[in-house]
Amino acid sequence: MPTRILGQSGQAPKLVGTNGIHRVVNLDGSSNVEVAHLEITDDSDCVYRHAVAAARCSDGMPWARVGLYARASAHVWLHDLNIHGMAARGVNAGGLENWTVERVRIIGNGTSGWDGNVGERGSNRGRIVLRHLEIAWNGCGERVQTGKPWACWAQQTGGYGDGLGTTDTGGQWLIEDVDVHHNTSDGLDLRYMDGADGTNVVLRRIRAVANAGNQVKVRGNALLEDSILVGHCTYFRGKFNMTEGDLCRSDGSTLQLVLTGGDRVLVRNNTLAGEGGAQIGHSEGQGGTDDVRIQGNVVIGFPHYLRPEQMSAFSAGKSSAVIRYADNMGWTVAGCPRGTKCDANPKLRDMSLASFDARPLPGSPALGKAGAIPCMK
Repeated sequence: MPTRILGQSGQAPKLVGTNGIHRVVNLDGSSNVEVAHLEITDDSDCVYRHAVAAARCSDGMPWARVGLYARASAHVWLHDLNIHGMAARGVNAGGLENWTVERVRIIGNGTSGWDGNVGERGSNRGRIVLRHLEIAWNGCGERVQTGKPWACWAQQTGGYGDGLGTTDTGGQWLIEDVDVHHNTSDGLDLRYMDGADGTNVVLRRIRAVANAGNQVKVRGNALLEDSILVGHCTYFRGKFNMTEGDLCRSDGSTLQLVLTGGDRVLVRNNTLAGEGGAQIGHSEGQGGTDDVRIQGNVVIGFPHYLRPEQMSAFSAGKSSAVIRYADNMGWTVAGCPRGTKCDANPKLRDMSLASFDARPLPGSPALGKAGAIPCMK
């Protein structure tokens, strides 16, 4: 029988970490577990080891490092959780097998949202399913009284800031209906997938907006479809404790594809926009054996974050992959790929970077073409 740690639906009990404890909920070595209907937080505004003394946790404050920790853990179902305001990480979990995570908020945790680094044996395997998540404002402290972010920081001053990031990992990842926004580094960082033939990532109906690095980064076999990615990677300019070096890291590409040789990648029916070096970046690979297909997307460029006289590229990189384009639209992009229509304004509801709205206006040539709005309920 599974172990069940359950609150009450509609009246989630609050678990509050204090005295600098490392873990509020600890699933280290635990399998066949269900955790649901809980609020997990601490009672301090502070951020663990923050570069600024006024934001840093100290003795006597009612703070805790990690909301939920797991390692060497299989067959777990997390659902209907609100993990927020931890001094370090909302979730610190790796070495997982066959996990399902649904209807979970990971908001305002001081160093990262979901960090997969648990030391040795941190690679995941089996099916890792994430559905209906909001991952936001990680790399920021959270004010206890108001829930507002503050003291946001990132790697240049000793922080981190990924919404979700792993160490080297395998597994078959399915991520659907996820809203990942305003994290101080990458949004979804799956750069360390192992690229093995049996490893893959499927991303559907993702909304990734205003993360300070890449909105989505993935390595190996992958599918991205029906998603909206907006690389407003300078959102944090002049805000909180962010530095210029924290903005648009890894050249700020909205989507970054990292190839390993023999990979199959399909990017279809998405809307991408941003101010990084490219909307679709690609790197690495092996001797032209990777097959990348970019199909049915609407791609909108903005002035490059460092060189405003230059527009962001539709697609760019140094991979050796065979890249095939079909039925895409580009607008104000540098380097329109062969066969891509780049001379028609897509007429979306709001095409400013700060308040981008991908819904097509009446008469838009993008109608029925790309960029489904994710359902987050």
